[in-house]
Amino acid sequence: MARIPAEEVERLKNEVSVQRLVEAAGIALKKVGKDMLGLCPFHADGTPSLSVTPANNLWHCLGCGAGGGPIDWVIKKNGVSFRHAVELLRDGVAVSSSLAAGSAVVKHATVRSLPAPVAFDADDCALLNQSIGYYHETLKQSPEALGYLQARGLDHPELIERFVLGYANRTLGLRLPGKNRVAGADIRTRLEKIGIYRESGHEHFNGSLVVPILDAGGNVVEAYGRKITERLRTGTPKHLYLPGAHRGVWNSDAFAAGREIILCEALIDAMTFWCAGFKNVTASYGVEGFTDDHLAAFKAHGTERVLIAYDRDDAGDRAAATLAERLMREGIACFRIQFPKGMDANEYALKVQPAAKSLGVLIRKAVWLGNGTAPERMPPAPATEQPPAIASPSCAPIPLAAKEEPATTAAPAMAPPLAPLPASPLPPAPADGADADVRDNEIVLTFGQRRYRVRGLSRNLAYDVLKVNVLASVGDAFHVDTLDLYNARARQGYVAQAVLELRMAEDILKSDLGRVLLKLEALQDVQIQAALKPKSIEAAPMDAADRAAALALLCASDLLARIPGDFDACGIVGERTNKLVGYLAATSRKLRHPLAVVIQSSSAAGKSSLMDAVLAFMPEEERSKYSAMTGQSLFYMGETNLKHKILAICEEEGVSRASYALKLLQSEGELTMASTGKDPATGNLITQAYRVEGPVMMFMTTTAIEIDEELMNRCIVLSVDEGREQTEAIHQLQRQKRTLQGLQATHAKHALIALHQNAQRLLRPLAVVNPYADQLTFLSDKTRTRRDHEKYLTLIDTIALLHQYQRAVKVMPGSGGGTLEYIEVTLGDIAAANTLAHEVLGRSLDELPPQTRRLLAALIDYVNAQCAAKQMPRCAFRFSRKDVRAATGWGDTQLRLHLDRLLSLEYLLAHREGNGGRFVYELLYDGDVRHSVHLSGLIDCAQLKNKSTTPKSRGEAYKVAGGLRADCAPLAAPLRDVPQAAEIDAVRLDGALPVIGVQTAHPGTVSA
Repeated sequence: MARIPAEEVERLKNEVSVQRLVEAAGIALKKVGKDMLGLCPFHADGTPSLSVTPANNLWHCLGCGAGGGPIDWVIKKNGVSFRHAVELLRDGVAVSSSLAAGSAVVKHATVRSLPAPVAFDADDCALLNQSIGYYHETLKQSPEALGYLQARGLDHPELIERFVLGYANRTLGLRLPGKNRVAGADIRTRLEKIGIYRESGHEHFNGSLVVPILDAGGNVVEAYGRKITERLRTGTPKHLYLPGAHRGVWNSDAFAAGREIILCEALIDAMTFWCAGFKNVTASYGVEGFTDDHLAAFKAHGTERVLIAYDRDDAGDRAAATLAERLMREGIACFRIQFPKGMDANEYALKVQPAAKSLGVLIRKAVWLGNGTAPERMPPAPATEQPPAIASPSCAPIPLAAKEEPATTAAPAMAPPLAPLPASPLPPAPADGADADVRDNEIVLTFGQRRYRVRGLSRNLAYDVLKVNVLASVGDAFHVDTLDLYNARARQGYVAQAVLELRMAEDILKSDLGRVLLKLEALQDVQIQAALKPKSIEAAPMDAADRAAALALLCASDLLARIPGDFDACGIVGERTNKLVGYLAATSRKLRHPLAVVIQSSSAAGKSSLMDAVLAFMPEEERSKYSAMTGQSLFYMGETNLKHKILAICEEEGVSRASYALKLLQSEGELTMASTGKDPATGNLITQAYRVEGPVMMFMTTTAIEIDEELMNRCIVLSVDEGREQTEAIHQLQRQKRTLQGLQATHAKHALIALHQNAQRLLRPLAVVNPYADQLTFLSDKTRTRRDHEKYLTLIDTIALLHQYQRAVKVMPGSGGGTLEYIEVTLGDIAAANTLAHEVLGRSLDELPPQTRRLLAALIDYVNAQCAAKQMPRCAFRFSRKDVRAATGWGDTQLRLHLDRLLSLEYLLAHREGNGGRFVYELLYDGDVRHSVHLSGLIDCAQLKNKSTTPKSRGEAYKVAGGLRADCAPLAAPLRDVPQAAEIDAVRLDGALPVIGVQTAHPGTVSA
């Protein structure tokens, strides 16, 4: 019986919750102190005697005395064996279907809970394939079998999948119906017929590594089993095959590699050659296991040479001689690979490392067994390729040649070495002094027969620490320890212990450790430089066609109107104002003081979809999105990593600990922090300054009805439409996505997103001048309007910035002798901003959130209808929360929150019916709640005067988007003489720079 690894048992005891198992059985638990109590299902008792301790993951019944961990619970509750319980917990069945709520206790289960891995109606061929396939999946989950392969040196990453290796761990029967049932008896009889089961009812390959032999169609025709434990009962065979004659040839692909084949005695030896890189290898089924199928394969593929790699014992030598005579009669040249006396291929490869090199030497020195004229002698192999030495029990190295004995066959003299095989080891073993073999989690260096495996380098990201785990090995001897290679005492202790374990000279080990240190230093430097390199996303390349399309969008006269339409095309219906304001706010990241946005709605209303849609229109390299942030995370973002970018937070609650830093970054435009750190030169603690530059555009969502006052002051609050019409529109869009038209729209969506991203990349962070700023008006009745007024002005600047390719870019002298580029606001920008401000700023100044105001409107309709029907005054009508829930269809939680807000603001009055009766409400508000949102105090654009901020007498220098004009001559038509109804006259590409002409009131005059 295959043993379940102790690690697997401990993992299940720690990871599977006893509390969850008990509750899955329909037992209600009540917390009492640190324990939980419930009714025990294992005996009749009306008092809660079952105690569950979640801290220790244990259960115990104070009545019947039963108890234990999760495995014990499944055994007791399901009436199964220990192994069956483990399999149930592995598959997760024990907490689902097998323990349905209210199920009775089973003393001995007869119905299997695990799914069967074979089809009961499959033919014999399919049934054998499915059984071997189940063993293949079992191997991947069996640490003991994987450990056996690793111990035998069969750890090539492709071996298991390439040859469909498996492991029979005695769990196949647990997934079949009981043998006392018709289906169970039938399937076991069929499995016995194909050789998977024995007459005794046990699995034939129980506890064995299973190696299938496949035919050309991928079907199993033979299977070999090797017990993975050496401690077996007397009479138990280590090697097993399916009943009947051997069929098929293992690794049929070997014959396509060339006309030379390595033939081993056993499959384990053949896999040893394959893992070492010699792919042209196959195997007999034991010393007498060379079949007609093997010979037919040799003939069919024109095999010219066979290297017989049978074990170097008496039986192997006799079998090799007999086989050679048979092959030579067929015209096939035969050679004998001679291992040290008493060894086989696998044992030799484990003894002499690296295996690829040692096996290659033996291949080249194979003994020619004769067939016709002996081959011409080839140049002798280099001295460095002599067979490596194997340590004798006295620890004195003995050359292999001294241990070898003459071949048992009457063969001619030893032939010259063969040419190297075309196959090469995978992965190649590093040669002496070669570079390290760097893998994902370890580095391997090989110096001759000495091998050093290093792990843990990735954790060393400071130049003064090199703490790693080093395993030094020579053959079977090894020494492993964790040490800091920069610590002389640690190195000395490692060398001293390794000398005793490896029985090598101290000078050699010291030299090797120094070479390892130097190599690790080089790798560490590359690792640190990669970690310090700023991780930034590169802008997507833009060709001429993409640039022309983006410019056409920015120069469109209906640019603001196209933006909501493009959102509609991308699958965001309704929310016209929210989409446009969100897009403009994201564009404001290029201003010195960008806007900030908070999208407020109840759960599942679509706030995240709206934010994601807006972010998708922005270039990926100019936005950063997080689900949550810690209190100090913003201070370590990098000095310029957030400058002129969008910082998006999925939920405002996720940044509660970083709220102070967010508010400061929004108000001040930068963050600074002083922290202690270690001086790299002296090691002393010093004060280090961290600085994060803005400006940053902040984008957040929230489900909270009450938003933090300081956050609301700094942000534009957008409320998602939660009305029925919007829900119906969303449903219609969801249905449309399933149609052919919806599929076409999905493909067009990517083009639209790329178009807007390219347009955003073309926008430059220009300064914006508002010549009408001194004439604008705004509410001043509240202190918070000081910040709302700034939002209003920034909204105007953003609209102007978005239209920068439709405006003349002007230049004025800057400080320090430089120049400053800017564009000017038009009356159209102000009119558009006023339209948006009425809704978004007027809504934020409203004392009622939109959802609460919507409930108030519904209450007014309900109360008016009821009073009219009952012919009673409004002051006498009372209603309960249940009445409102039935009339509006709102959920109880949502309704309670908004009713409480109306109560606190005295829109409603609560009354109690009788002594201790329920609460009912009276509607006090008698105003008109349906008036459109309006922000009072904004000036009408018709009252604004046509002004210019630049005196005509200065002779300014104008240039357009890249600067085609550098002189200071006055324009033919100064800007203050240009009517406000200016139109785009032409857009063309002159090289890489757009030239925009502005049609003025003077015919034929164009100012650039």
